[in-house]
Amino acid sequence: MTNEVFEQLTHHRSIRDFENQALNPSQITQLIDAAQHASTSTFSQQYSIISVTDTNILKQISKITGHSWMLNAGHYFVMVADQYRNLKIAEQNHTDPYILHSTDKFLASVFDVAIATENIMVAAESMGLGGTIMGSILNNPQKMIELLNLPEMTFPLLGIALGYPKDKPELKPRLPKAEMHFENQYNLGANFGQKLAEYDHLISLYYQSRSTNDRSETFSHHIVSELSRDHILRSDLFAIIQAQGFMTH
Repeated sequence: MTNEVFEQLTHHRSIRDFENQALNPSQITQLIDAAQHASTSTFSQQYSIISVTDTNILKQISKITGHSWMLNAGHYFVMVADQYRNLKIAEQNHTDPYILHSTDKFLASVFDVAIATENIMVAAESMGLGGTIMGSILNNPQKMIELLNLPEMTFPLLGIALGYPKDKPELKPRLPKAEMHFENQYNLGANFGQKLAEYDHLISLYYQSRSTNDRSETFSHHIVSELSRDHILRSDLFAIIQAQGFMTH
């Protein structure tokens, strides 16, 4: 018997080319509802979601990310790690907020954002929509903080561009399961080099056969390119996270 949820999850594609059609308020409410029913660490609900509808703000986010295609999306969310709300609860109840400033609580808010983000994407795809989760808003988190008027104890982590897909990209092959799923203990294995070469070849064929944006690249080349980027880019993340009040101890 076909499992529609499993089929959807294993056929996810990042969509960057959208029809010129905005999401309606009902769809946006449904997506927020899906996010709110995601698992949340200790039920502390340590995240917030900002719908960005102001054209000027969207244009500035586009410059930060380096992706002008996001301006054609039907809707844009920014997912925010948020302990500010719980800080206010602590203040109202005369409780020491020390724990909220810990690395533990920052990680908890990151987990909450990530899980809620995936719920939005899964829900969107079930509605016939598509999109891309964008970590590139971290190229200039201080500017994002200013654009969105984010208070202390909040931090922008991810953007989500959603809309009606204009095309259906080919499915990108993932790593062999044996190279990322282990039993009981981590064990990459002595034949990793051979398996990586095989996967590199598979990825190379995938890029060469794509109907759009074909190129010559392997997984290894992609990782090396990631590690070769400007060391200055995002080097201020930790300082800005701490300036927002997170991970001070």
